[in-house]
Amino acid sequence: MKKLFLMILALIMVISSATAFAADSSSAKVMAYYFHGSFRCYTCNMMEKYSQEAIEANFKDALASGKLEFKAVNVEDRGNEHFVDDYKLYTKALILSLVKDGKEVKSKNLDKIWQLARNKQKFMEYVTGEVNALMKDAQ
Repeated sequence: MKKLFLMILALIMVISSATAFAADSSSAKVMAYYFHGSFRCYTCNMMEKYSQEAIEANFKDALASGKLEFKAVNVEDRGNEHFVDDYKLYTKALILSLVKDGKEVKSKNLDKIWQLARNKQKFMEYVTGEVNALMKDAQ
């Protein structure tokens, strides 16, 4: 009986170690940041709306699991100024950031959003495709 108890205890420890390892190895996620300033024109607001809509419509599971996050960030708010230097921002931008173990390992500025701002379907296809590509790196 004692041997059985020790075997079960050992099995539980092995399973919990494997679970902890799996959790650690899946700590990658994608951050989608829409950066803007305090002054916001119609087009800037529309690009944020389309970005968020594309992500929420096409990545529900990734959002729910925390593998993907969308954040709108005002770079003029205190504490956010560093993003301008971090991503070499000069205007409103949608940046995708691959984060592994709490550190950014890759980022991409989706600079075509300005060209596609007046075509919602192409805008959303572009954002969806770019997020899909980076999500593969997060797996």
